[in-house]
Amino acid sequence: MNNQVEIQDKEYIAGTYNRFPVTITSGKGSLLYDIDGKKYIDMASGIAVNSLGVCDETWLGAICAQAAKLQHASNLFYTAPCVELAKMLCERTGMKKVFFSNSGAEANECAVKAARKFAADTKGPDYFTIITLKNSFHGRTISMLSATGQEHYHELFRPLTPGFVHAEPENFDELVELTKTHKTAAIMLECVQGEGGVVALSQEYVKAAAKFAQENNIALVIDEVQTGNGRSGKLYSYMNYDIQPDIVSTAKGLAGGLPLGATMLGERVQNVLGHGDHGSTFGGNPVACAGGVSILKRIDEKLLAEVREKSEFLFKTFQNSEGIEAVTGMGLMMGLKTSKPAREVVNECIKNGVICITAKDRIRLLPALNIPFELLKEAAEIIKTSIKNA
Repeated sequence: MNNQVEIQDKEYIAGTYNRFPVTITSGKGSLLYDIDGKKYIDMASGIAVNSLGVCDETWLGAICAQAAKLQHASNLFYTAPCVELAKMLCERTGMKKVFFSNSGAEANECAVKAARKFAADTKGPDYFTIITLKNSFHGRTISMLSATGQEHYHELFRPLTPGFVHAEPENFDELVELTKTHKTAAIMLECVQGEGGVVALSQEYVKAAAKFAQENNIALVIDEVQTGNGRSGKLYSYMNYDIQPDIVSTAKGLAGGLPLGATMLGERVQNVLGHGDHGSTFGGNPVACAGGVSILKRIDEKLLAEVREKSEFLFKTFQNSEGIEAVTGMGLMMGLKTSKPAREVVNECIKNGVICITAKDRIRLLPALNIPFELLKEAAEIIKTSIKNA
């Protein structure tokens, strides 16, 4: 039976989300509770946002302490949490400067602006094309829909922003050919195409693209909105490929549950944005940044090793399991292609007390990085049973 929250949601909130019939009211760690008190194991973490679970005590203490001192100041003044987080990001990645925003789409918008200004400064203003991949997803602003290489996102919102073309994943020759027919500012990749079905790009392709970009003075942008902040088993997914991007965008799990995006600028582009070239009213908000500092401090090598261990367990558990045709992804970002429709399987999982979501035709698993092993094992068994029974 629908509760009042669901009824009023349908009455007052724009119908952009095909919500599951569950009203989440509280949680702790990797356990969630609905309005009726039913318990769920969380294998989605708010779409890779709650990096260290729900209501983590250390994170909660950090954001509450900051909120009690200063919740906002605007970027016309300096604040310590913003600087501390930027310093940590640069030291952990080798990047040189950071621009803070509020979301992945905004982080990607900044990445495109930086790449285009870099190209205009070094090669001329007609070098503005951004090459992305088919099956990619980069956000829901008009420009980031244009960057997204999935036609069904484009259909209702034309005309799109010009200056984006899409290459077939793993076809390096096509990528090179597009740079010959378009004056190219940047190549923009997700190392794991999350919304495209949780598909990881090959080592060979990513390394070839990075080498080509470097040799041809093309900025390499890596979109780490979903893959970043420990999700892949490294701090950022590009680190699994032994490359160094020019620009890295990230968001989702960075602040552990608060809105925060970041665009990191490398050596070649670090000074491309000057006063007035970009801005964000809430970007670098001190409470969000305090949350980010708390999260990033604890995504250390010990935790990353645990992520890789849990990932290996899940891959072994689901490979060759009944009703599962393919297991894809990296780290704790996993896609399960099932013989039964993914949405039906997810509904069965939810009925049986496990929260997971979909990505195209796959079940998508994005548990908290620190989910206890016993909960992970319990969730995996419930998912396997749900696949059989859906």
